[in-house]
This record gives sequence, structure tokens and C-alpha cells, in this order.
Amino acid sequence: MSKYEIIIYWSEEDQVFIAEVPELPGCAADGATYKVALTNVEVIIQEWIETAKELGRPIPEPKGRLVFA
Repeated sequence: MSKYEIIIYWSEEDQVFIAEVPELPGCAADGATYKVALTNVEVIIQEWIETAKELGRPIPEPKGRLVFA
């Protein structure tokens, strides 16, 4: 499990839960249920980090919600 903040909300337009990771630009997933969206975004976080490493891009340290409050 990652230490990055995950924001999950219902999208009326898409009829799915959306899970976003604000500290990792473009990192998001969806799911038919809250739990599925959370499971999916955990996979996407790992893929985001792996891709950033392969491309030699910086990986932000998890800072948590106080950064965005």
C-alpha cells in the first residue's frame, strides 16, 4: 500500500468512482465501487512510479493531505 493521498469521489457523468492521486500528475483510476476504484488506483500508482523510474523522471515523496489543505 502506498503512502500517497488518494481522493475518491463519485462521477455522475461516468457512473463510476474516480480515484485520483494529486501528488502524482495524471495518476488516476476508476471502478464500479469505491473498493474497486481504490484497488485499481493502487496498481496505477505502482505503474506510475515504475514508468517515472524508467524515464528518469523525479518521483515526489508522499506528503499527505496537509500539502493541499
